[in-house]
Amino acid sequence: MPGELSYFELGVEDVDRGRAFYQGLFGWRFEPGPTGGFAISALGTSGGIHGGDRGAGPYLFFAVDDIEAAVNRVRELGGTVEDGNDEGDEDQQSRFGRFRLCRDDQGSPFGLHQPPP
Repeated sequence: MPGELSYFELGVEDVDRGRAFYQGLFGWRFEPGPTGGFAISALGTSGGIHGGDRGAGPYLFFAVDDIEAAVNRVRELGGTVEDGNDEGDEDQQSRFGRFRLCRDDQGSPFGLHQPPP
């Protein structure tokens, strides 16, 4: 449903250490994910973890039905959308969906996620 929390992403410096930490803390299960990170399973909400992002806060992604329309709406409302395509290839999109990092009109970060069909 549009606007529901759809996906979260944890940024850590060392993805293998991060995986070991959260697996030990919460018992999460991990599988290879896009861009060298891991998808987190065993949660009510889909999640992931990626490396090279020391001290990052969690990224929260909200569900949208049409990511291109949502990106346009963010811009119309005075927000910004980060340049670049962090969506991966077609195989990754079919498994994980499409993602875009954004900021609202006051600069606060959030993400958009169009879940896979």
